[in-house]
Amino acid sequence: MSANDAIGNREREILTAIVETFISTGEPVGSRMLSRGSREGLSPATIRNVMADLADAGYLEQPHTSAGRVPSASAYRYYVEQLSGKTELSKDDEGIIKE
Repeated sequence: MSANDAIGNREREILTAIVETFISTGEPVGSRMLSRGSREGLSPATIRNVMADLADAGYLEQPHTSAGRVPSASAYRYYVEQLSGKTELSKDDEGIIKE
């Protein structure tokens, strides 16, 4: 996943949870913390894999090796765009909606 790729539902849910948790606590967010509150019942390992993909795409940063992750400026931008409805649909999604 690159920063320009569309984020899937699972990635969006986890990124949203990370941003909201970080905003409320001010602390780096770990996979175990997210798995406890996961509505989908995701394991910490699954969440870590998604977090690694989000970090590779530039949405998360890790202050140090043993820390959880914190949202990057790109993550905040994505979060706000989701709230405001100013996201752009992919051509595939536009085609599905038009059909």
